[in-house]
Amino acid sequence: MKFSFFISAVLLALVIAGCGPSDEDKARVKLNLAQSLLEKNDTTAALRHLDSIPRLYPKAVYALNAAKNLVNEVQFDLLHRKEAELDSLKVKVAELEKPFNKEKTEFDRYTQYVHKRQTFQRAWDRSYIQVHLDERGEIYLSSNYHGEKWLDHTALRVYDQGDDAKTEEIPIGSPDNHRSDFMEAKWEKVSYRNGKDNGVMEFIANNADRNLKAVFLGNKYYYIILETYDKQAVKDALALSKALKQRSKLQAEINSLQKQLNIS
Repeated sequence: MKFSFFISAVLLALVIAGCGPSDEDKARVKLNLAQSLLEKNDTTAALRHLDSIPRLYPKAVYALNAAKNLVNEVQFDLLHRKEAELDSLKVKVAELEKPFNKEKTEFDRYTQYVHKRQTFQRAWDRSYIQVHLDERGEIYLSSNYHGEKWLDHTALRVYDQGDDAKTEEIPIGSPDNHRSDFMEAKWEKVSYRNGKDNGVMEFIANNADRNLKAVFLGNKYYYIILETYDKQAVKDALALSKALKQRSKLQAEINSLQKQLNIS
């Protein structure tokens, strides 16, 4: 009697389980949720739900095909939007390039953008700050001293009326702290690469309309007033740097989408 009751309970459980939602039903819920998210322009969340369907419900054939088609549709739409954005960005880059000369010597791996107000002919015999930018959008600042005596400077501070920004120190003897001399003239060039300007470039760009001063920090201090065109060069280079990096990022995203969609 007990055994018969047990068998009946098992059969009833199987019947109830069989009456539950199928994989197709569950996958369709995911599919509907994804479509709802797309209507709200939440593409990232929608793709996440669509991508989970093959993993969660591999036997839901109809829902899998629908999900695949919807993913392709979303990716095509995304590709077209990114291509349009890239076209607009290329126009912007071309405009931002105007204040620069492009140069590439045998020693350069990448094309360099040299601001037209900071060419060697304009700057070789003065003390000033210089901005350096290449085709990847990589940017850094240098402090250039020209005088009769060594400063042995290792850092730079830019300031005005209590507001200031200071670079990290670049020790004498390091590759980015360079010096040379010819007859009575002394040259020192300190380069603040890989973020070692410590926000000085952004400070200059954001305050280009102010009477900014700079002090070369070393065994002796050397003060200059930043020229208007040097401040503008930093501002121009930062804007171009951001646009170049955004262009590279967009191009990489487009290439990835084209690969997913098998577009050459």
